[in-house]
Amino acid sequence: MTTETVFVLSDAHLGGVPDAVASALHRFLDAVPRGGDHLVINGDLFEFWFEYDRVIPRRAFPTLARLAAARERGVRLTLTGGNHDRWGRGFWQRELGAGFHPGPVELTLAGWRSLVAHGDGLGEQHRGARVLHAVTRHPLTVAAFRWIHPDLGHRLVERFSGILGGRTRDPQVLDRAAAAQDAWARATLAARSDLDLVVLGHTHRPVLAAVGERRWYLNAGAWMDGFRYAVITERGPELRTYLPQ
Repeated sequence: MTTETVFVLSDAHLGGVPDAVASALHRFLDAVPRGGDHLVINGDLFEFWFEYDRVIPRRAFPTLARLAAARERGVRLTLTGGNHDRWGRGFWQRELGAGFHPGPVELTLAGWRSLVAHGDGLGEQHRGARVLHAVTRHPLTVAAFRWIHPDLGHRLVERFSGILGGRTRDPQVLDRAAAAQDAWARATLAARSDLDLVVLGHTHRPVLAAVGERRWYLNAGAWMDGFRYAVITERGPELRTYLPQ
C-alpha cells in the first residue's frame, strides 16, 4: 500500500451558490497539504464550465488560481466532468498540470483500485433528464455551442442551469436516484473483482458503504451542502465535513 492521502470532493457548483460556499472551498484548497497528496474533484466544481480555445470564465479565476497554487505545492490534481462541467479539453493539463476525464476513469487512490465517475445518467428518475444528458454529451451539440459568443453562451446557461442539471429539490426523487446509484455501485463491484472502490457524486447524498472485505462504495456528498468531502488513505475511505475557521 501507500502513505498517500487523497481528498475527494464534488458538487460545489461554484457560480450558482452563495459566496460563502466558494470562500470555504478556497480556504480548504489553501490548506491542502504539501508534498504530493492527491485532490480528486469528482464533477460539478462549477455551475457551468465550457472550454474555449482562448477564453476561460471570469468568475472561475479565484478557484483556478488556488488550484494552480496547490499544484505548485506538489498536490496532484484530478478532475472528472460532471453534468455541469464536462466540456473540457486541454486547459486542465496544459495550464494546471491536472488530469481531466470527461467520463468515468479508473485510478489508483492511496493504493486502492478505484472507478471514479460523477454519476449522472446512472440514477436519473426522469426520462427528460436522461435525454438531456445524451444531448449535452453529443459532439455536435458541443461543436455548435462553441460557435456561440462566450458572453451569450454563459447567459443562456445561467438562465437554464436548473434544466441543464436536471436537478430537483424533491427529497423522494433524490432518495430514488441515490438508491439507483448504490445498486449500480454494488453491481459493478460484484462484477469487477479487480476493483476496491467505486466513487460517485451527483446525488448530493454522502454514502460510505462496505460492499465486502476492504471494498467500498463512496459518495462524498456535495460541497455546496455543508462542505462535505472524503479522505482516502491506506486504511480506506472516510467521510468528513470541513469546518471553516
